[in-house]
Amino acid sequence: MKTYPIAPDPLRIKDLSADEQPREKLSAQGPRSLSDTEIIALLLGAGIPGASALVVARRLLHSVGHDLHELARKEVADLQRFPGIGRVRAMRLVAALELGRRREAAAAHHKPELGNSEKAFRYLRPLIGDLPHEEFHLLCLNRANRLLGSHLISRGGVTGTVADAKTIFRAALSHGTVTSLVLAHNHPSGQPIPSQADLLLTRKLAAAARHLDLYVLDHIIVADRTYYSFADNQVLYPEE
Repeated sequence: MKTYPIAPDPLRIKDLSADEQPREKLSAQGPRSLSDTEIIALLLGAGIPGASALVVARRLLHSVGHDLHELARKEVADLQRFPGIGRVRAMRLVAALELGRRREAAAAHHKPELGNSEKAFRYLRPLIGDLPHEEFHLLCLNRANRLLGSHLISRGGVTGTVADAKTIFRAALSHGTVTSLVLAHNHPSGQPIPSQADLLLTRKLAAAARHLDLYVLDHIIVADRTYYSFADNQVLYPEE
């Protein structure tokens, strides 16, 4: 039977600043602010002598290559072999991952059709319309323009965020039947007009997508109750 030895680690959650402690961070900044390690630490509830819940969570994720899909395939007995995870904690983790799986399965039965900017905006506004910081999202669509998956690519500050092309296309290609993409980010200022950086990034991603047989259908900037569509304003593919 495979076991996972764990060495003592001096890191203690109570020694962290308030904004680094998972519970305080969740309370102050919301669940999206938490890393995968911090979420698992919260589910574990406590660590073991010589290793805090954060340490146990970090090493558990390391054991599966930081792949949540691989972690979700683990059964209670598998998790119990890991130091710091007894039967109750293993069941708690399995139940949480199963809940996420069921949420994804439920969404699969209600895949919206997002073939134009207005439909995409209606989908995106509840996600990013009221945020006090910028986020960059990716919507992956099939040939019928139905949503296959929505991905948070990056989170930034009030004035900007970074969208990494490798992260975007890795997420897109995780859907076997993806054919087109909708890029999206929000402007907390309430002004939907794209910056020059927005224009350059969008055209760069649109050109790169074609090398992967993908098509960037639109880039939506959500600003409170209004939006800007690159496709509607004919700036997505200016050479066409």
